[in-house]
Amino acid sequence: LGPAPGPPGAEAAAESAAAGAAAPVGLGLLGLQDSGDRAARDQAARRRAESILQELQSLQRELLHDGPDMNRLERLAALETGEDGADPSLRDAVQSVVLRARVELARRGWNASVSKK
Repeated sequence: LGPAPGPPGAEAAAESAAAGAAAPVGLGLLGLQDSGDRAARDQAARRRAESILQELQSLQRELLHDGPDMNRLERLAALETGEDGADPSLRDAVQSVVLRARVELARRGWNASVSKK
């Protein structure tokens, strides 16, 4: 035996409610994807900034000894472009680190024509 018939339109209302409940789940998944994408972007930006800081630190040590290694300058120049992050505070910090790297490269006469040689 099947379910007892309910009031007219009850079946349509139940289907609408089920469809409405599915929409937030779908939106929730999109939100998770977006937050995952933001988290991945932030993680990539942090790694980039840490790499730039490590190269700058090594460059500073080299300047105290023999002078800058051209390979290090090339790596530093390659890190000028990349992910800045989704978080506004992180983005500001990464852009400040990139600016510092650009200043150091400019102080050493590094530009696009030098890197292509």
